[in-house]
Amino acid sequence: MTITSIPRSTDERALVELHRAHGPALLHFLLGLTYGDRQRAEDLLQETLVRAWQHPEAFDGPHESMRPWLFTVARRLAIDARRSRLARPTEVHDAVLETTAAGGDLTERSAAALDVRDAVRALSPEHRAVLVQIYFRGLSVNEAAEVLGIPAGTVKSRSYYALRVLGRRLPGYGSSSPSSSSSLERASSDGVSATSR
Repeated sequence: MTITSIPRSTDERALVELHRAHGPALLHFLLGLTYGDRQRAEDLLQETLVRAWQHPEAFDGPHESMRPWLFTVARRLAIDARRSRLARPTEVHDAVLETTAAGGDLTERSAAALDVRDAVRALSPEHRAVLVQIYFRGLSVNEAAEVLGIPAGTVKSRSYYALRVLGRRLPGYGSSSPSSSSSLERASSDGVSATSR
């Protein structure tokens, strides 16, 4: 037998008849294998029919004998697709990207907390004590004055000068930025545990 006498693909009419006769049962079978994922089941059905088109020798028997062949091919394709999905890295969705972007913000806040911690350590003990009470522990000026045993005016004065020193020592957190005080306070709150030890 010469190579030219072997058909390279299935007759399209036979393929249409095959789909009409076995397509619904095959789709139902594939829906079970894909846990009800209709899109995947339809993709696998289409791939099964492509395999039938590529293997015309499967048509040698009557159409009734094609069903076991089709189901075997469909089952193998479903198993291969599942293995391929499990071996492939997880796809990245928008939610993952948003979480990753938020993680970048966390990194920036951690770096800011380290900057604040170093700058606070460089303050005089009196200035540091006032900032710890007001910014890290959240006390009011009067409460801080009571805890430290100094007048409220002294607490205000020390906090003012301490913040000015911090503003000069912390690059990027100066008063020129509109959000500098809120950035400083956020970074300060992240550094509470380190400076209060």
